[in-house]
Amino acid sequence: MKYDFTTVLDRRGRDSIAADYIPIPGVTVKEGFDAIPLWVADMSFPTAPAILEAMRRRLDFPSLGYFPLPEDYYKAIIDWQTRRNGVEGLTKEDIGYENGVLGGVSAAIQMLTAPGEEILLHAPTYVGFTHVLKNIGRVAVHSELKPDENGIWRMDYEDMDRKLREHHIHVAVFCSPHNPTGRVWERWEIEKAMEVYSKNDCLVISDEIWSDIILPGHKHIPTQSVSADARERTLAFYAPSKSFSLAGLVGSYHIVYNERLRDRLRRQSESTHYNSPNVLSMHALIGAFTEGEEWLEEMCAVVDENMRLACEFIRDNFPGVKVMRSEGTYMLFLDCGDWCREHSVTIGELLRRGAEVGVIWQNGEDFFWPCSIRLNLALPKSQLEKALERMKIYAFI
Repeated sequence: MKYDFTTVLDRRGRDSIAADYIPIPGVTVKEGFDAIPLWVADMSFPTAPAILEAMRRRLDFPSLGYFPLPEDYYKAIIDWQTRRNGVEGLTKEDIGYENGVLGGVSAAIQMLTAPGEEILLHAPTYVGFTHVLKNIGRVAVHSELKPDENGIWRMDYEDMDRKLREHHIHVAVFCSPHNPTGRVWERWEIEKAMEVYSKNDCLVISDEIWSDIILPGHKHIPTQSVSADARERTLAFYAPSKSFSLAGLVGSYHIVYNERLRDRLRRQSESTHYNSPNVLSMHALIGAFTEGEEWLEEMCAVVDENMRLACEFIRDNFPGVKVMRSEGTYMLFLDCGDWCREHSVTIGELLRRGAEVGVIWQNGEDFFWPCSIRLNLALPKSQLEKALERMKIYAFI
């Protein structure tokens, strides 16, 4: 490969939540074991050289004052969406800056609903969504995804329809690709979901932050592209932060075609006067979208190999643990319910066993799914192999 996905970065003390924090209360890593971050959703790979170079070029000019978003910023997004997702007719006017996807989701919910209103989401549910809803006084209603006969997570359209009607819900948060299950929805699935939303006069906030991390054999379908109604009903949010591990820079964008919704969202987002881009974040996006695609494709291939390795290892060594090989994202979701019941082990005990030997994984119950674990596989293969062996020897015993 042209790019480096094998170097093990020691991120301790280098501005990294992943490396400096253990999300399992009261647990420390035992002496003789190094911590392997497998939890929060950022990468353990070196950042794409094109992005670092774009920021260095900007720093060569010794002034960092106020600035407007340039035409190059909008062009980079439009060209990226056209090239990657086949988007047609996207204009500068349809695009708006957001200080993070969750910030945009929060702004959209606040401008579309009143405190106390209920919002429909799928479960497992990304923990960031539930935190946002709690912080702004809205109520989450969860429609559970259902594994089919092949273990593929599917939407339950009847349940979605019933809950929208019974709870008088008119706003839903849709995650595409889905975090934490890793589903890349097929066009027919999105079409059917949008029919349910339309039938119930429900506007859709579509989080598509993972849309660039699509593994072989799958394709991201923008929610807004499946019908004329979906184009007008949906507020979509994107960012380069997951694709290129730029969460520490902050910066995302929305695409809203409906002029009325777009104007209202823009006013809501700008009302705090804090929704302004960072100049280096802006240049990082331009660098990523104009020069980073080759790096992204190699990264996806590395993650796909890690997915293969992890899924085969889990199925061969941990009977009772259910896992669907992710189709997108670099997250893998383990349903440990059968294993935990058979071994009389709580999910808390299983998480503690792993963390004590440096397997720093994430409690899937935070995502509203019992006895489950979320794993981040965007790390060098050598580290993943080490973590899997420790799971086998010290955790799933």
